[in-house]
Amino acid sequence: MKKRIISLTLFILTMLLLQNLFAQNLQKTERKLNRIFRKTMKKENIYNGMFQLDAKKLKYQQSWVDGTFQNGDPVQQETPFHTASLGKTFTAVATAMLVEEGKLAFDDPMHQYLPESLTAGLHVLDGKDYTKMITIGELLQHKSGLSDYFEGKPVKGDNMLTVAFEQPDKFWTPEELIAFTRERFKARAVPGTQYHYTDTEFILLGLIIEHIEQKPLHDVFRERIFEPLQLVHTSMHLRSAPLESPPTPMAELYFGTEDVSGMTSLSSDWAGGGLQSTTTDIMKFMQALFGGELLQKDTFQAMQQWTPASKGTYYGYGLMKWNLRGLFPLLPNLSIIGHSGFTGSFMYYCPELDVYITGTFNQAEFQKGAIEFLIKVLLELRYAKA
Repeated sequence: MKKRIISLTLFILTMLLLQNLFAQNLQKTERKLNRIFRKTMKKENIYNGMFQLDAKKLKYQQSWVDGTFQNGDPVQQETPFHTASLGKTFTAVATAMLVEEGKLAFDDPMHQYLPESLTAGLHVLDGKDYTKMITIGELLQHKSGLSDYFEGKPVKGDNMLTVAFEQPDKFWTPEELIAFTRERFKARAVPGTQYHYTDTEFILLGLIIEHIEQKPLHDVFRERIFEPLQLVHTSMHLRSAPLESPPTPMAELYFGTEDVSGMTSLSSDWAGGGLQSTTTDIMKFMQALFGGELLQKDTFQAMQQWTPASKGTYYGYGLMKWNLRGLFPLLPNLSIIGHSGFTGSFMYYCPELDVYITGTFNQAEFQKGAIEFLIKVLLELRYAKA
């Protein structure tokens, strides 16, 4: 009996020691993550930033926020930010939901769901009109062959990135964006033959969703995603209100040193990334997506048919995938799946570490820097796991 008591006591002491060591390791990891975030926030023209992670295997959740509004008020954890292209995944999920309900198919030609007056002559290459060949899946995977109205090189005039600054008070409708594309750009490739990232495709997807559902895209998002997941501070910027009022206005968004968060021309993003949300809401969305709450397993798997985008990067249906070792051979064999935004925003899941990461630096000149930040975070979490 005495030996059993001694053995039990030793076991309990050992477990307490291991728990203490694990706690110390997490504290050390948290200090390092804090240093990584604070150091990043000191980069040039980074005025505010937010970062949240949920490391499931480590049973560790934490969030960071830094910066102030121009009036001196602090940015808070639940301060909404402009998501930029993170919104593409929301549009892709809404499209996939319609596929599950039999209202369309990924291989359907897009022209079936849009008026000919909108699509006619949209994709003309070497004198041949390929518009009716473009499928829903090609729109989702950036393989339609269309040009990007936002950052692409037009054959006449300027792209939207320039025009948005020239006309900051203009509110853009989706139909105007398609007309803008037709008037200023020419097609790049035969549909299905090349990958080329373009917001034009997601404007078309948004219009298709509206045509099928017979309601505005922001209402579709609210009914199908925001309300079921209780994304209370998420809405379509300039087009709808969130379920609950956030504690602060939307975080200020910068292009270099210029605050553009008040420009009405941000309406030119729409289905390609016109949401405002928080790190908490985006985290809920990602966990619901990968946890099977939004889509059936087969549908979500179909969205992960990857096509090469650039070195170490791949694109599915409204989803990005980065392979760290593909970016640089000395990095560990880790991957992240989710999406990045033009403003230094990000939402990713790392399956190897079972880690979700969401956040933003609200700086259009920090897209590459945001990815470097994510890599540093993943490396730190990898060592903590070991």
